[in-house]
Amino acid sequence: MAVASAAPGSTFCKQLLFSFLVLILLCDGCQKISLQVPSHLQAETLVGKVNLKECLQPASLILSSDPDFRILEDGSIYTTHDLILSSKRKSFSIFLSDSQRQEEKEIEIVLEARGKKVPKKRHAKDTVLKRSKRRWAPIPCSLMENSLGPFPQHVQQVQSDAAQNYTIFYSISGPGVDKEPLNLFFINKDSGDIFCTRSIDREQYDHFPLYAYATTADGYAPEYPLPLLFKVEDDNDNAPYFENKVTIFSVPENCRSGTSVGKVTAIDLDEPDTLHTRLKYKILQQIPDHPKHFSIHPDTGVITTTSPLLDRESCDTYKLIMEVRDMGGQPFGLANTGTITISLEDENDNAPYFTETSYFAEVEENRIDVEILRMAIYDKDLPNTPHSKAVYTILQGNENGNFKISTDPNTNEAVLCVVKPLNYEVNRQIILQIGVVNEAQFSKAQSSQAPTMCTTTVTVTIKDSDEGPECQPPVKVIQSKDGLPAGKELLGYKAFDPETRSGEGLRYKKLGDEDDWFEINEVTGDLKTLKVLDRESKFVKNNEYNVSVVATDADGRSCTGTLVVRLEDDNDHAPQIEKEVTICQHAQDFAVLKPVDPDGPENGPPFEFFLDNSASKLWTVATKDGKTAILRSRQNLDYDFYNVPIQIKDRHGLTGKHMLSVRVCDCTTPSDCRMNIKQRESNANVSKVILGRWAILAMVLGSALLLCVLFTCFCVTAKTTVKKCFPDDVAQQNLIVSNTEGPGEEVMDANIRLPAQTSNIGETSVSVGTLGGQGVKAQQSFEMVKGGYTLESSKGGGHRTLESLKGGGQGVTDTGRYVYTDWHSFTQPRLGEESIRGHTLIKN
Repeated sequence: MAVASAAPGSTFCKQLLFSFLVLILLCDGCQKISLQVPSHLQAETLVGKVNLKECLQPASLILSSDPDFRILEDGSIYTTHDLILSSKRKSFSIFLSDSQRQEEKEIEIVLEARGKKVPKKRHAKDTVLKRSKRRWAPIPCSLMENSLGPFPQHVQQVQSDAAQNYTIFYSISGPGVDKEPLNLFFINKDSGDIFCTRSIDREQYDHFPLYAYATTADGYAPEYPLPLLFKVEDDNDNAPYFENKVTIFSVPENCRSGTSVGKVTAIDLDEPDTLHTRLKYKILQQIPDHPKHFSIHPDTGVITTTSPLLDRESCDTYKLIMEVRDMGGQPFGLANTGTITISLEDENDNAPYFTETSYFAEVEENRIDVEILRMAIYDKDLPNTPHSKAVYTILQGNENGNFKISTDPNTNEAVLCVVKPLNYEVNRQIILQIGVVNEAQFSKAQSSQAPTMCTTTVTVTIKDSDEGPECQPPVKVIQSKDGLPAGKELLGYKAFDPETRSGEGLRYKKLGDEDDWFEINEVTGDLKTLKVLDRESKFVKNNEYNVSVVATDADGRSCTGTLVVRLEDDNDHAPQIEKEVTICQHAQDFAVLKPVDPDGPENGPPFEFFLDNSASKLWTVATKDGKTAILRSRQNLDYDFYNVPIQIKDRHGLTGKHMLSVRVCDCTTPSDCRMNIKQRESNANVSKVILGRWAILAMVLGSALLLCVLFTCFCVTAKTTVKKCFPDDVAQQNLIVSNTEGPGEEVMDANIRLPAQTSNIGETSVSVGTLGGQGVKAQQSFEMVKGGYTLESSKGGGHRTLESLKGGGQGVTDTGRYVYTDWHSFTQPRLGEESIRGHTLIKN
C-alpha cells in the first residue's frame, strides 16, 4: 500500500508467487476455514486472517495447536519458520478461551497447496503476492492546530500495490478513530483517502499514531498494517503566564548595586523550543516609581538592584508590575502581567541616642537595690530586633561599683540602680557618664560614616540620713601566741559612728565563737581568753580563729564585723607515731616509721630517732630523710608481738617517748597477717568465761548424779512387799557366776536383774532393766569377769526383754529355753552377793 500515484511493475505477480500467498477468509461464527497457500512458505509469512470476534469475544487466551504457526490478537496467522507442505493439505486448530465466562471455542484451519495460477478475478488466478516495503510505507504528514476547515478536511491518501491484482478495501485504527478522541479521522475504504472531521488542540493531542490496513473483498490481507503518524503543528494560541500571580522577594537595605533580588518564571503551554515559547520579561512599573532601584534581565527573569540607596527607614516595600511576552517579545506576541513585592530587610544603620542630654537623680545614703532613674532612647531601626535593642554602659563615675544599669526588655529604657551603699560623709554627689549601643553590630551604609557612641551624663545627689554604727574594716586581724593561757587580754574589734567618727556609746557582743575561747568587753570591745589558745585545735583553720562581733548604738542600730585571731605556732607538741607496725618476713625484714608533728613546719622535721639500751640488742633504727626511719631486727625473730621503746626528737629538741608494738608475721603484706593484739586479748577473756560456765555445770551435774546413785542404792536394798513377778517354772533373770565350763554359751545369755537409771528421780516407780535384752535402752556397756568368763551387755543385742514394772504392775517375760528347776540346782550353791565393777548383784 502506498500513495495512489504508484504504478505496479510487470514482474510483481511472478515475484509474489515465489514468496507467499496471503488469503483472508471472512466467515461466520467458528466454522471451518480453508486457505489456499503456496507449498513453500517462508518464516514470518502472513498466511491469512481470521475474524476471531465473531467466534468468541472477548478471548483472553488464543492458542495454536500447531507450533509452526502463531496467532495474533487481530486474527492474523503467521508462520514461525520456513515451511514446506509435504502434502497437498495441512490442518491445525485455533483455540479461544474466555476465563471470566468459562467458555472455549475452536476454529479449524485447513491449508491447501495451490497447483495452478489464479485469474485476476476473485480466486481465478493463482498469484502469490509479495509485500513491497518501498511502496507500502508511511509518508510524513502534519495537521495544523486550530484549523478552520472546511471539514471534513483531506489529510492523506494510502494505496496498496496489491490493488493491481485484487480489489482492495482500506481501513484505519488508533487514537482519533476507535480511541479517544473518537471519530476525529476516517478513511474512504475504496480510495484510501483519510479525512479529519474537526479542529485539533495541540496542547491536548500533539500527534496521532494510526495504523492503515489493506484487505481483499473476501478478507485476505496482502500487506502488513501500515503505521501512520500525524503530527499537529503548533499554533500560538496560549499566552505565557507567571507561576505565581504575586511573588514576594526580600533584599537587605543599603545593599550594593547589582545585588540579585530574585528570579521570576513564566510558563507557556505552546510547543517548547519554538518562537511561540520564546519569552521576554520587562518591568512595566515600579511603586513608588522614584527613584528607579530595580531592573530585570529580559531572557532569564533575574531582578537586580540598580542603586545602593535602598533605605528601609524611607521606604520598606516596593512593588513591580511585570510583563512576559512570547514571540521573542515582538509586539504581536501574546503577553501577560504579574506583581512582584520586594521587602527591604533592616540593617543596623541607625545608632540609638538619648532623648535628653543630661539627667538628675537623688538617693539616700546606705540604700541598696533601689531604682533611682529611667532614661529613654530613640532608634530608627526596626523595633524589637537586635538592631534597635539597647545595651547601656556606665563609662565613668562607678569606680566603686555602687551603681548598676540595665535594659528594660519591654520599654527598651535604661534603668539605673544603686547596688552598694553610698556614704554621704564620703561623697555627697556623683556624676556618671552613660553610653548606649545596639545589640547588633553597626552596619555602615556606603554613603555614611560610622557614628560614635551616644553618651549622656547623670548627676546623682546623695542625701544625708541618721545612720547606725559602721564596722570598718569588715574583717580585722590580730596576732596572738599559740598556747596563750586563760585570763589574758587581746585587742578587740572597734566600730565607730560615721557622723561623729567616734566609738563612744557603742556596746559590743559576740555573735560567733565556736570553741568559746574569749569573752568580750562590752564597752571597749577587747577580748579576754577563757581557755588556752591551741593552734592545733580543730576549730583553727590555717592558723586562724574567727570571732564574730556586733556593735550596737543607743538607738539599737548595729553593724557586724569579724575579728581574726592569727596564732603564731609554738613548739608545744612532740612528734607522734603509730602504735603498731608489722614486719612481713616474706616481703621485707623492716618497717618504715612515719612520725607526725602537730606543730607547724618550723617546729617539725627533721626528726631524730633513738632506741633504749634494752631494745638496741634486738633492733636497729636509721633515719632515712629526716622525716621517716627504718626499723630492722638484728636477727631472725619468732613470729610474735614485740614491744620496742623508741624516742623521736623534732628539730628544736622536743622529744616524744613511745612504746611501739611490732608484729613479726608470716605474711607477704600486713593485711594478710592474722596476728592481732586486740583479738588475742579478746579471745583469752572469752575462754576464761566459757571455762567458768562449764565448771559450774559440771558441779551441778555431779551433784545430780550422786543423788541418783544414792537413790538407786536405797531402792534396791530396801525390803518391799512387791508381788513376785516371775513364775516358778521360769528361770529368773539372774547373772550366773560359774568357775566351770558348763553349762556353755547359754550362760552368757542369762539375764541379770539390775535396777535401771531413770531420768525422773521424783517418781515412785522403779524400773527394772534387762541386760542383753532386746528392748534395753541403756547407753552404757560393761563386762563381768569371774573365773575367766566374760559377760557383756550391749544396746539391743539380746533376745529377751523384760518390760519395766511400775507400781504393782504385772511383769512380762519372754519364754526361756530352761525352766527354773534346771537352773536352780546349778546356780543355788554359787549365787552370792558380790560386787562386780561397781554393780551389785542381788540374789533372789
